[in-house]
Amino acid sequence: MGKETAKTIEHNLKKEKRMKINCKKADLAKGVQTVLKAVPAKSNLKIQECILIEAEDSAIYLTGNDLELGIKTEVSGTVEQTGSIAVDAKIFSELVRKLPAGEVSIDAQEGQATVKCKKVKFDIAVKSGDEYSRLPVVEKDESIILSEFDLKEAIRQTIFSISDNESNKMMTGELFEISKNKLRIISLDGHRVSIRNLTLEEEYKERKVIVPGKTLTEISKIIGNDPDLDVEIYFTKDHILFDLDETIAVSRLIDGDYFNIEGMIPKDHEIMMEISKKDFQECIDRATLLLKEKTNKPIIMDIGEADMELKVETAVGSMSERLEITKEGKKMLIGFNPKYLLDMLKVIDEDKVLLYMTKPNAPCIVRDEEKTYLYLVLPVNISKAA
Repeated sequence: MGKETAKTIEHNLKKEKRMKINCKKADLAKGVQTVLKAVPAKSNLKIQECILIEAEDSAIYLTGNDLELGIKTEVSGTVEQTGSIAVDAKIFSELVRKLPAGEVSIDAQEGQATVKCKKVKFDIAVKSGDEYSRLPVVEKDESIILSEFDLKEAIRQTIFSISDNESNKMMTGELFEISKNKLRIISLDGHRVSIRNLTLEEEYKERKVIVPGKTLTEISKIIGNDPDLDVEIYFTKDHILFDLDETIAVSRLIDGDYFNIEGMIPKDHEIMMEISKKDFQECIDRATLLLKEKTNKPIIMDIGEADMELKVETAVGSMSERLEITKEGKKMLIGFNPKYLLDMLKVIDEDKVLLYMTKPNAPCIVRDEEKTYLYLVLPVNISKAA
């Protein structure tokens, strides 16, 4: 082999390890903030604490991946030299945030990247992108489509009642149940259940998957509120993929059979009560002023014929307030954890709420007449809480 040929090969190998891109600071910052949601603060695999930057023939991609949730987004810009690098996410995100507005160039080779923007220049250590764990491949065969607005609202109206107790993985996720043109999203934490029903534009194959709550929380931060923009959701046995046009998010699913929700919901009621959501919410909010310390004290609902008295009594003090109601059924004295009521009321958009009850030790159901949502809240044993 001649010297010139050897030099050419050596030059080409070095060239392959180089990556050079140009993009606007605003586009880069947006991309970094998007994928940062999937970068772990701490990982046994240190390279996963990085952001992967890939420059292909005509596209720039950023990726964050904590091995449970991975997010990949495209950044507008130009590619001068293809390649890939992994850069410390914490350092890089702060660096990009503090750059001036303008054109950013990133030139990386041999373990170092030079980042330039106007008169600013940074030299930072990087790793080879080859070591980074890529997102799992999800075949785009089976999917459903719904609007950004519907998905974001459904998450907002259910995510508050998942559990953060890792000992029961099922409760840390939400059930996506598809039947024909219906999507039902369910969450529960052992004290309450949230259900949101959506109508899809097409009919789809029946399916039940449990999506981690963390995934849905991060997805809701990425997507907008546009009812005219669609999100395509793909499923495999182990993964779910959200296709958001320039961004994709891939998450592991939680394995197992979800709880029997139908068996938890009372089939009849002895009280149906209609009340102003605003008045109800503000009254409970006032009552919580006396519940700042760690206490299990409930808010008591004394349901009469035409009004309801809400009262709370703690070591700090006591409070009571009467609210007008429209009611069918008997009188009742029942207690609830005020936080559970407030969490529910904050995500209901109607002016009036309908409450259905059977007895003081049975769940309270809150739902609209169209049955687009349903909330179940377990009562507190008043005698034990006294």
